[in-house]
Amino acid sequence: YKHVQAIKTRLEEQGLAPATVNRALSAIRGVMAAAWHDGQITAEDLAHIRAVKPVTGSTEAAGRAMKPGELAALVRTCAEARTPAGARDTAIVALGYAAGLRRAELAGLELANLLEDDGQTLTVQLVGKRRKQRTVYVSGGGAQAVRDWLEVRGREPGPLFYAGRSGGHLIRGQGMSPQAVRDIIVRRAQQAGVEHATPHDLRRSFVTDLLEAGVDIATTAKMAGHESVQTTQRYDRRGEEAKRKAAGVLHVPYTRQTLDVRA
Repeated sequence: YKHVQAIKTRLEEQGLAPATVNRALSAIRGVMAAAWHDGQITAEDLAHIRAVKPVTGSTEAAGRAMKPGELAALVRTCAEARTPAGARDTAIVALGYAAGLRRAELAGLELANLLEDDGQTLTVQLVGKRRKQRTVYVSGGGAQAVRDWLEVRGREPGPLFYAGRSGGHLIRGQGMSPQAVRDIIVRRAQQAGVEHATPHDLRRSFVTDLLEAGVDIATTAKMAGHESVQTTQRYDRRGEEAKRKAAGVLHVPYTRQTLDVRA
């Protein structure tokens, strides 16, 4: 207990964020649990280590939600490339925002994940973190961007998004890595004149815009593949303006009266 407490204190003294310190403590608890299973420490020692309390407090949330104009500029930059890679990148951005997919999910998509397209809504079945399956629906411009990419890609089985090479050409049949997906969005954002943007910023925008539009947080959590609404809340970037709008829905039944200044 005293050793783990000392590590916690030292990390706090270094000025690290509470979440960073707590991740370190969680890692220590995980290693010690494995040590207990292996008979290297006693159950009592493990209980003492687990008794070290996490750091409380909060810091400014990482990342941001993109503004509508920024998203439009990013999509337009990809589409106006008029190359196979441009069509692919447009579809990646479209799914990253309209379906809120993680970069690993985007990289791991196969053509077989596209289950249905009725001309209005595209249905995508995917396996997310911890092998959890979920179904997402994409409509409007997002679905059309994917359809246009499929016209370029073709319908042969395999990765949905192909790796690229110079000149906007693609390597047919070869999938992409999550890092490649991130690099594409960062590069396209720079070309579009958009301040630093990442795949997770698209995901944050997805959550923020759904909540802003009035979608309840439980539904939003399911769409994002979150196990709890607390996780979804951490993606909410509406900030003070959301609280200002919320205050406007409350009504105090007050009618202004003329004051009697002689009172």
